[in-house]
Amino acid sequence: MEYVPRERVRSLTAVLSVASLAVVFAAAGGRIPQSTVPGAPEWFLEIIPHVNVAISATAIATIALGWRAIRRGRIDRHRIAMLASFGLFAAFLTLYLYRLVATGGPQPFPGPDAVYQFVYLPILAIHILLAVVCIPLVYHALLLAGAYSPAELAQTNHARIGRAAATLWLISFSLGIVVYALLHVGY
Repeated sequence: MEYVPRERVRSLTAVLSVASLAVVFAAAGGRIPQSTVPGAPEWFLEIIPHVNVAISATAIATIALGWRAIRRGRIDRHRIAMLASFGLFAAFLTLYLYRLVATGGPQPFPGPDAVYQFVYLPILAIHILLAVVCIPLVYHALLLAGAYSPAELAQTNHARIGRAAATLWLISFSLGIVVYALLHVGY
């Protein structure tokens, strides 16, 4: 059953990717005023990183389950796991961006300057780069899955794009947990 017009997969991937990245970079760059998001109590803003690390760990599990399912030929389980992974990613990003806008910017690193420069920043940079690269790959894989039946997907680049997206997604989520540990556990 075709959910996405096949001839629109590439253009929809591009539009969704550009729109998503524009929102992320606008929020990260302080271009979205705090007044555009509803206010929240301080306790809620403070628990968002803790909720997001749980979301990240769960997403790692669902991506791994989806990968395992498809390797075993369990297409329905793969589809459920990967849609759950995407839903978790969307929830993570929504909470992260909300907190970023509501608090006026990213949380400062509380540790020593040497750890900031030589550990935290490189890990954060790789995490962000992989997350940015993942966005069009994930959209493309999902749109292909929505445009083709499971039997027809074998004739597309869904598997190749999906493997790349899943690998980068796993690394990005894992590095996000390391960033969390540096910000909230280590210091």
